Amino acid sequence: MFKKILIANRGEIAVRVIKTCKRLGIRTVAVYSEADEASLAVEMADEAVFIGPPAPGESYLNMDRIIKACVDTGADAVHPGFGFLSENAKFPEALAKKKIAWIGPNPHAIRSMGDKLESKKLAAEAGVNTVPGFKGEIEDDQQAVEVAEDIGYPVMIKASAGGGGKGMRIAHSEKEVREGFKAARNEAKSSFGDDRILIEKFVEKPRHIEIQVLGDKHGNVIHLDERECSVQRRNQKVLEEAPSPFLDEKTRRKMGEQAVALAKAVDYDSAGTVEFIVDPNKNFYFLEMNTRLQVEHPVTELTHDIDLVEQMIRVAAGETLDLAQKDVRIKGHAVEARLYAEDPYRGFLPSIGRLQRYVEPAEGPMGPGRLRIDSGVREGDEISLFYDPMIAKVIGYGDTREKAIDALAVSLDRLHVEGLQSNAPFLSAVLDEADFRSGRIHTGYIDEHFPEGFSGTVPREEQLRFMTAAAAFIHTSFFQRAVRIEGRLTPPAPVGETHEWIVILDGHRFAVEIALPEGAVGGEAPAELWCPALSGARMSLATSWRPGDHLFEGELDGEKFALSFADRTEGYQLRHRGFAATVLVCTPRTAELHARLPEKEKADTAKLVASPMPGLVVAVNVAEGQEVKAGEPLVVVEAMKMENVLRAERDGTVKSIHAKAGDSVAADELLIEFE
Repeated sequence: MFKKILIANRGEIAVRVIKTCKRLGIRTVAVYSEADEASLAVEMADEAVFIGPPAPGESYLNMDRIIKACVDTGADAVHPGFGFLSENAKFPEALAKKKIAWIGPNPHAIRSMGDKLESKKLAAEAGVNTVPGFKGEIEDDQQAVEVAEDIGYPVMIKASAGGGGKGMRIAHSEKEVREGFKAARNEAKSSFGDDRILIEKFVEKPRHIEIQVLGDKHGNVIHLDERECSVQRRNQKVLEEAPSPFLDEKTRRKMGEQAVALAKAVDYDSAGTVEFIVDPNKNFYFLEMNTRLQVEHPVTELTHDIDLVEQMIRVAAGETLDLAQKDVRIKGHAVEARLYAEDPYRGFLPSIGRLQRYVEPAEGPMGPGRLRIDSGVREGDEISLFYDPMIAKVIGYGDTREKAIDALAVSLDRLHVEGLQSNAPFLSAVLDEADFRSGRIHTGYIDEHFPEGFSGTVPREEQLRFMTAAAAFIHTSFFQRAVRIEGRLTPPAPVGETHEWIVILDGHRFAVEIALPEGAVGGEAPAELWCPALSGARMSLATSWRPGDHLFEGELDGEKFALSFADRTEGYQLRHRGFAATVLVCTPRTAELHARLPEKEKADTAKLVASPMPGLVVAVNVAEGQEVKAGEPLVVVEAMKMENVLRAERDGTVKSIHAKAGDSVAADELLIEFE
């Protein structure tokens, strides 16, 4: 067994590998860029080595620096995690020259499967079903259009060396092919250093289902059943689960057999994933093979009671798999949500900044199931524009799919993020949807269910009750604390007195009477409420919430709930699942005056184009004095390895340009002004 492992990665996957190494008694070495000097992975590792500036090409993609770190620290093996150098066959070859072990598949397998053109050829030879497409590399956008029209729209444009949704576009027309080809090629070159592009038929309403394989260096290969990753946005997975709610045992067995056949064809000897798209009739086609650990591997670990990182380490050390195919059994259900630093209310644009507050619920029992969280950040850490915007992976596990979903939903309620936006409200909204809960999903699910983007959900009556009761309790506790401070308010109100408030919530006004007996703040006694508009009877609210807490957990008439809470200059910000609102609590007289306030006029920004996020200006496509039409591309801004095209919202003439290619810009920074 290895004595010291260097993790050639960062963030949550570095932390994930370190945890397994600690359990196995193996020392670890973290590498870090300037942006990650104070990261959790650096803190947890036994040793840490600085490898360069934040840009991946100068740090995490720099093989020479990472190999030098191995030599300097005496690491006898490297785990690459996922992304970066994990699928670069030159890396394990270079390590081998220094007699450093590679915790991953052999270079031949990486090279064969990493090239999507070659992998499709090998898959066909191994008897694996493949998607119709052009068998070759696309040279330019004109050839891309010709190939797309020959295959028939819609088509998938994708990077040959791609993965993780990078360098991938779906096109339904010649215009989308030309634009998509250029964007995919740029992203591919930036993310993988390889700008080769291929085009294949896009299967309508497909499900994305993948098979986890595991092989050793003695010719043994098994599969650990499937994961479904159909809920995606811009080809980036958002929710994953195991097993798939769609597959039957016959289809599962066939997919597993084909995945193992392909793995054996390239002498696969580590953990890997064979990805398929599956049409509504359960016909499945090979998509690609990822020769590394997948982001979504926790759902397989939970449903098969296995540590895939440990298996990778043992296989790399020459051990034989101690699990045969006949021993593989699915146990329960797991659902994973990717918590990203992005603003779902602004088109999911990256939300870069510092985690001023970040509180995770404790792992273990949660609702009807269990919770697992894989994260690589702590409160106070910064989400950088140079890397993937993931904050954490939140995984619910249960005996059934319904229990797993409920455990995950309850967990997301108990997450608290401040300082930047997260996609938690959106994740919760999807989990609450009837179509998701019934398993009616496909890769276009988000576009189909949120065609106008995400703007929150309509509150259910129970959510209005929870928020109204919580807001009244919070406000009363603040009020009573204030009157106990001498000189603040006179005369002080006695504890237990009934207070009358108007709670203004999402356009509704609820009259509430509430009394907080001695010990109510802290959970020693329940508060009594009466809100005629929401309940015909008095309600009992028990909670351990105290001023300063950013999670409000309570039990309203025996029904447990949790709200994310933040104190605002005016009112309180509360969130439950996909519904969030700023809530005001006023005296009846103040509420009456509040209703008379005129609405604030919105500023006219029709002539201004601002950056919707912090990022790097890749290109400015217009000049001062140029006339543009609505829909024309104006500026391309790159953030977190993804290009975002800002387009003209109306016809006009460019008056002034305030940024150029290569500039770093902040969120809401002015880029272009129209006459």
